[in-house]
Amino acid sequence: MGPYAREELLAGVIARLIGDAAHVAVGAASPIPATACALLAARGDKLRVSLLHKRKGNPFSEGSRELFDLAGQGRIDVFFLGGAQIDGEANVNLVRAEGRRFPGSFGSAFMYFAARRTILFREEHSRRVLVPKVEFVSAPGSSPPGVWRRGGPQALLTGKALFAWQPGRRRFRLESVHPGSSLEEVRDCTGFEFDCGPTVAATAPPSAAELELLRGPVARAIAPNYPAFAAKVWLSRSPPSAASA
Repeated sequence: MGPYAREELLAGVIARLIGDAAHVAVGAASPIPATACALLAARGDKLRVSLLHKRKGNPFSEGSRELFDLAGQGRIDVFFLGGAQIDGEANVNLVRAEGRRFPGSFGSAFMYFAARRTILFREEHSRRVLVPKVEFVSAPGSSPPGVWRRGGPQALLTGKALFAWQPGRRRFRLESVHPGSSLEEVRDCTGFEFDCGPTVAATAPPSAAELELLRGPVARAIAPNYPAFAAKVWLSRSPPSAASA
């Protein structure tokens, strides 16, 4: 793909999608979105991050209930959702697929409605995951008229491409294809139809300045909460220790 890890590329894309948001919430087991938030913080952006996976000093003394309270008050600008299945109408399935059961929807439907923007994120890009229609709707991508809903999908990011959500058309538009993939590969591996312009850009790789931050202060910030992830992505690059920061 290039002189950077795929995780670094994806974190850079997520950081750009977050933009100037004031408050981002990151659920459990989401190291790449957490890395994107740490990148923005290392860059000096004023960003409040609610990290459910934080192992020490977690401000949520009562767990996810407090996160739901913040979202219900309109104080979460960006949230992240994945799923066993995601379809072309941005519906998410976290319950069952192909005869297999998964942990369940938990608060996904509420957060999809209450957070101002939701970035759908799943590294695997295959017809097994990106399906024509989900088998079970854990969280709907859109709602009928008259149903209260503060937010909805902003984009879908996978290990091969970035799609933007088009609310008026209730349909995704391919924005860019990651280095190492192609438009033909994305079409072959996507189970739903999507819009596409006459030319499709290549996803911008992380800049030299971003890589320096990712391999330094970001790696140090991520390691305490996601040690296995940090070791996988950065151990071979030997980021400086916290003592030398």
